[in-house]
Amino acid sequence: MAWQLQEAKAKFSQLVQKALDEGPQTVTRHGKGVVVVLSLPEYEKLKQRKPSLKEVLMSGPEGDFELPPRVRGPGRKVEF
Repeated sequence: MAWQLQEAKAKFSQLVQKALDEGPQTVTRHGKGVVVVLSLPEYEKLKQRKPSLKEVLMSGPEGDFELPPRVRGPGRKVEF
């Protein structure tokens, strides 16, 4: 649910209770979201959570993105 700023100020206790009961609540100003009110435990989770490498890689470009095929060659010569 989105709360208009004036309503959020007037009903702050209800806003906090809804954030505790139902999850994050958006507050708007002039029809645009400006802040989110969320419970402290949810905030702590967000602060501590770090994405795994898989999540970072999977969040890459959207659409039909494919890696080019791997070319297996003879390798390179290394001198010791």
